[in-house]
Amino acid sequence: MTDLESALSSAVQLYGPGFQRDPGPLYARIRREHGPVAPVLLDGDVPAWFVTGYREVHQVANDPQLFARDTRRWNRWDRVPQDWPLLPYVAHNPSVMFTEGAEHERRAGAIGDALGAFDQFELAKHCENVADSLIDSFAGKGDADLMTEYALRMPLTVLAKVYGMPRDRTPALVRDIMLSLDAGPGALQAYARVQRAMTELLDDKRREPGPDVPSTLLAHPAGLVDDEIVLDLLVVASAAQQPTANWIGNTIRLMLTDERVAVTLVGRRESVGQALNEVLWHDTPTQNFIGRFATRDTYLGGRRIRAGDLLVLGLAAANADPDVRLAAPDSGGNHAHLSFGHGEHGCPYPAPEIAETIARTAVEVLLDRLPDLALAVAPESLQWQPSVWMRGLTSLPVAFSPAYVALAAE
Repeated sequence: MTDLESALSSAVQLYGPGFQRDPGPLYARIRREHGPVAPVLLDGDVPAWFVTGYREVHQVANDPQLFARDTRRWNRWDRVPQDWPLLPYVAHNPSVMFTEGAEHERRAGAIGDALGAFDQFELAKHCENVADSLIDSFAGKGDADLMTEYALRMPLTVLAKVYGMPRDRTPALVRDIMLSLDAGPGALQAYARVQRAMTELLDDKRREPGPDVPSTLLAHPAGLVDDEIVLDLLVVASAAQQPTANWIGNTIRLMLTDERVAVTLVGRRESVGQALNEVLWHDTPTQNFIGRFATRDTYLGGRRIRAGDLLVLGLAAANADPDVRLAAPDSGGNHAHLSFGHGEHGCPYPAPEIAETIARTAVEVLLDRLPDLALAVAPESLQWQPSVWMRGLTSLPVAFSPAYVALAAE
């Protein structure tokens, strides 16, 4: 059994352009050469364990007593510079992301109650209205970039209503959330701007409460204080925006490039659910997640894990684990993927259902409105966002018949 220090000589760099283009083969190579738990170097060559096995990710996520979320346990803080681009993922704050035990139940329960209080039928109708409005903005052109003009604008535009947020504030919020999640230059500054935006929203709701998530959290019997609500609003907004936008974009790409799901107009709506689920298995928007921290010395996947070691959850790698894929090859009807996380810190109910409503509606309305939609460039020329953590396109150029669209939109 080797611990992290003795395994560093063979550690893999978990950053760089290879993970941005086609990370699947790299995940497979890491698993093949290092097993289900591999030593890796994060940005700045900060060491960590990378958990690639489905069973091992499930075990880590399902045991919060042994693999916990409080980042103050990390035994490598002395290696982290103040401008480290991944700091937003690990800098401890009083958000629900870093709580544990009874405190996490209190906070996650309040979020679930606030999200669940919003009528799901009203949400679905609002999603349709948002999708139609966004499509109207480019329907007459005959071409569009479905990432910048549609997928990236859809989730937070929907969430603006759930949050009771003025829609004119959403473009800046989308930009800053993208910057903070990409873990590149300016990530820390973008995160600070998102936090200020949530503080302003909470101040608005205290003055004029409404049927929205911030107002519900303010009045919730859990007794949340302002700092907790602000940071939890930020967590929900971040989780709703980039992963859902990438889910939409990756699904549209799949349907335009893969003959198995790019079927006739009559069958397209029926194949949307299959495509959405297939993306979660094979091109999941959240590829890797930081992470869990061992509370004591233990063993995992043939590795000796020391107390305080960081474990990065390789969600995409685990979904592609040959053991689970051979056991359940039909991804179209199999929902056992780990794309929403798992366990205490998995995506809380009803957040996955809300994300699916947004993504499914976005794809279905688009296909209904633009039935001759086609990719405007060669599939191999599409560029991916430069992130090891998220999987999404930088652009998705398409072409369609503007005359038909203009008529359909009237």
